[in-house]
Amino acid sequence: MPIGTVKFFDNGKGYGFITNEAGGSDAFVHMTAVQAAGMSTLEKDQRLSYELQNDQRGKTSAVDLKDA
Repeated sequence: MPIGTVKFFDNGKGYGFITNEAGGSDAFVHMTAVQAAGMSTLEKDQRLSYELQNDQRGKTSAVDLKDA
């Protein structure tokens, strides 16, 4: 399970990105994943653990968010 920090999250647009502490590409995160984790928003520099999941279009996003 990767651990990263929130690079930014825009409540109005409903998405943001998480920077993986181990390096590599930033992970896209959608508001639905935030809400599924029982959170209302994400704050810049918040540390999270997450899983990466591919959607039907082949896009990868962060899911199963937890405070790290």
